[in-house]
Amino acid sequence: MAGPVAPVDRRPWAAALLSGVFPGAGQFYAGATSRGAWLAAVDIIVLGLAYIGLQNELELAKAWVRPGGLAVFMLLNVLLLAYRGWAAYDAAEIARSGRPLQTTGIGLVIAGGIAALVLVPHAVFGYYDLVQFNLITTTFQSDDVAAPTTTEAPPDDDTAPAAPGATTTIPPAAEPALWDGLDRLNILLLGGDSGPDRRAIRTDTMIVASIDPTEGYTAVFSVPRNWAQVPLPEGAGVWECQCFPRILNDLYYAGEVEHPNAFPGPGSPGENAIKGGISELLGIPIHYYALVDLAGFVGIIDALGGVEIEVPFRIVDEIYPHENGVDIESIDIPAGVQELDGHLALAYARIRRHADDYARMSRQRCVLEALLDQSSAAELVLAYPRIADVLKDSLQTDIPISRLDDFIDLIPILDADNIVTVRLIPPKYLAGFTESGNNLPDVERIRSDVGIVMESTPAEAMAALGIQTLDDACA
Repeated sequence: MAGPVAPVDRRPWAAALLSGVFPGAGQFYAGATSRGAWLAAVDIIVLGLAYIGLQNELELAKAWVRPGGLAVFMLLNVLLLAYRGWAAYDAAEIARSGRPLQTTGIGLVIAGGIAALVLVPHAVFGYYDLVQFNLITTTFQSDDVAAPTTTEAPPDDDTAPAAPGATTTIPPAAEPALWDGLDRLNILLLGGDSGPDRRAIRTDTMIVASIDPTEGYTAVFSVPRNWAQVPLPEGAGVWECQCFPRILNDLYYAGEVEHPNAFPGPGSPGENAIKGGISELLGIPIHYYALVDLAGFVGIIDALGGVEIEVPFRIVDEIYPHENGVDIESIDIPAGVQELDGHLALAYARIRRHADDYARMSRQRCVLEALLDQSSAAELVLAYPRIADVLKDSLQTDIPISRLDDFIDLIPILDADNIVTVRLIPPKYLAGFTESGNNLPDVERIRSDVGIVMESTPAEAMAALGIQTLDDACA
C-alpha cells in the first residue's frame, strides 16, 4: 500500500486520535501521506454508501425490523469498529517511528480516552441492535397466522353448484404486501386488565384501527366494554343465541379459559374469541390484534417521561384499584393542564367512578393522542431500550415478523391529521337491555355507520355522522 515512511516528529496519541475520528487523518499527520490517501478513499466510499442508505429511510426501517437485517447491521458495526481501531493504532505506530512508547499516567489516560472515542458509538449501536433483535424475535409471530378469509364457495364448472351458505377457507397469501386485495386493514388494539384478584385478562379497552392502504385514510372505532349479547361468528361459541351472553370484556376469558374448544382458529382461543366477536359486531374482518396490559401502559409513558394532559373536569376515585391488582388508593386529578406520570395517566384513562365507561373511553383516546403528539423522535430513540423491555413483558400480538415490512410501507401515506374517531356507545347505538340490565348493541346501526366510514373520505364520514376531529374532541 505504501513504501517506507520517513520518521516525522509527531505525537502518537494525536495521530491515533485523528485516525480514530477519521481513518487516514492520523496517517497524514504522521507523514504517511500515501497510506492516508488510501484510507481517505475508503472513508469516502463508506460515507457515500451511508449517505445513499440514509436517503432511503423506509428501506432502512424495514431492515431494522428484520432479524436478518439486524444481523447485517451488527456485522457492519463490528467491521467498522475494527477498521477504526486498526486505523488509530496504525497512525500511532507510524508517529512513534520505533521510539519507546511512553506509559506515563497521562499517556494511559489519553490512550483510554481515544479507545473510548472509538468504541463507545459502536457499543451503543450494538446494544440498540441487540435490544431490537430480542424484541422482534420474542414478541412478534414467526409465521403469518392471521385468520384466513372465509368466502362463499364458487361453483366448480365440473360439479354441481355449491349449496347455499357453503364456504371454503382460503389461507392467507404468504408473500404479497399486506394490503393486496384489501380495501381496509383492520387492527384490534386491546388494553388488558389483569392481576392477582382477576381470573385472567379482561379487555377493558377495545379499539379498532382501520387503515385504507391506498389513500391512507384512518378510522378509529372505540368499542364499549359493557355491550352484552354481541354476535359471534358461525360455528363459534357454545350458546344457543349464537352470541356471547355476558358483557364483551369477558369474552377473551371465556375463550381462553372456559370454552377453548369453542373458538377454533389460527390463534389462541382467547384471541379468536375477541377478534371474532368484534368482527361480527362491526361487520368487518379483523386482520390482526395487539394487547398491552396495564403495567405496559404505565411503563411506556414513564419511559417517555410522562405526558401532559389538559384535564377538563376534576377526576376523583376514592377507592381506585392500583394496576398491581392488590393496592387500593385515593386518586384526585384536578382540572387544568397536568403533567402525569404513567401511574396517574393510567388512572386518568381508567377511572369511571363518578362518571361512566363512555367518559373514560373519551379520556383514553385523548391520552393516546397526547402521547403521540408529545413524543419526539429524539425522545423515542433515547427511551427505546426501556420501551422495548416493557413491550417484551406486556405486549402480545399475532402480527408476524414477515408483515412488519408492510406496516412500514403504510407510514408515509397515513393521514394522521384527519383520523375519524367513532365511539360506538349509547344512546345512539343502544338497542335495549338484557333481563339483568346490561346494554344491548344496535348491531345493524353499528354496521351501517362503520360501513359509511369505510366507504367515505374522512371529511365525508365526519359530516355524515356528525363526528368531531380528535383534536377538537380533546381540546
